[in-house]
Amino acid sequence: MINVSKKIINWHTLTHKEKITLLKRPNINVDNIIKKSISQIIRNVKKNGDSALHAYSLKFDRVKVNDFYVSQSRINNSDKYVSPSFQKAVLVAKDNIHEFHSKQVYPDLDVQTYPGVRCQHITRPIHSVGLYVPKGSFPLVSTALMLLVPARIAKCSNIVLCSPPPISNEILYIAKILGVDSVLELGGAHAIAALALGTQTIKRVDKIFGPGNIFVTEAKLQVSRRDINLSIDMPAGPSEVLIIADHNSHPAFIASDLLSQAEHDINAQVILVSTSSVVAKQVINEFNHQLQGLSRKKIILSSWQNSKIIITQSLLESFEVSNLYAPEHLILHIDNARNYLSHIHNAGSVFLGKWTPGSAGDYVTGANHVLPTYGHANTFSSLRVSDFQKVITIQKMTKHSLQDLSCSIKELSLSEGMDAHHQSVIIRTNSLKKTNVINE
Repeated sequence: MINVSKKIINWHTLTHKEKITLLKRPNINVDNIIKKSISQIIRNVKKNGDSALHAYSLKFDRVKVNDFYVSQSRINNSDKYVSPSFQKAVLVAKDNIHEFHSKQVYPDLDVQTYPGVRCQHITRPIHSVGLYVPKGSFPLVSTALMLLVPARIAKCSNIVLCSPPPISNEILYIAKILGVDSVLELGGAHAIAALALGTQTIKRVDKIFGPGNIFVTEAKLQVSRRDINLSIDMPAGPSEVLIIADHNSHPAFIASDLLSQAEHDINAQVILVSTSSVVAKQVINEFNHQLQGLSRKKIILSSWQNSKIIITQSLLESFEVSNLYAPEHLILHIDNARNYLSHIHNAGSVFLGKWTPGSAGDYVTGANHVLPTYGHANTFSSLRVSDFQKVITIQKMTKHSLQDLSCSIKELSLSEGMDAHHQSVIIRTNSLKKTNVINE
């Protein structure tokens, strides 16, 4: 049983320093041994290519993989090995994710900023992307959907789905229905190294997406720092949720949301912020009750050690706590939750009202569940179609507009000591004076 009194903390009794300390995440600093190990893996893959990958697959996954690329026939036949009910659920999720993400494709811009000056931006897909889907006890099919759908909408020409061996038919089925034929049966830090650097049989990609354990995360960070023109989606950390509740909130619903988040990982963090200590105690009782019989009970109890229950004096104070924490998931178990959106400044994804569980967002609402964690919601956003694209700006001036703006360019460029910038304009405007041609 979980001790009630130990977990409940009154926010208004804390000093500013104590508040900051209270909201600290679990310490997941990567020690030097892990960093050196990952660095060695990357160097080995760079030097020895496929032979290193075969050795690591055998060592870490205990699987001998003859061909890292899954055959097209195996992908095509995957639907024979998954249930009709699974296929139906995947199609529902895919359609909802596509519906939401397809609206994120914005038209190109074409603006006249000044008479005779035209500025544009055009979007182009990132050519080659690697989508890493981790595997624990079960395949993370939802992550495959969340990565593949926006990549397809963005029209990336080379999409490589990568997941540890033995890759499941569920993952292959998702690749099939989304028309992805490059599927790598490869996992761990060595998979990230292969995607980033390329090998004899694997072509390198331009950007790597997807979550993973501490080794995958460290590998992504290390390859992104190498001089190889590669980027990654966002910094990653353990999953987390912060729930805001008041005296009208439903304790059983809140407890179920805390449990569903706590079962992700032993380093996951769940926080309840409530204006009612009575509701908080009821939530803990429900938590204890619902916990019994859950298959991931040990993981939940471990992650519960990172949990916090905070009592505030008002809902506005609750939002102050949330913004300071910047949660990956923010669930508002309050009436008229939409009315409080203006008070939210930092959050990965927000769930409004008691009928919107976090698990729905993980799978079927259509919003992306690849979200900034570990406080990165201060500056990062949820995964979007634009993450798979790049924006190119275009400018065009007429002779008249250049002459008209030349004084401003001169003033600004010389203020920065850039006389060659000024000269590039003077040469043109002097040419106009000589030829007495004003209009293009």
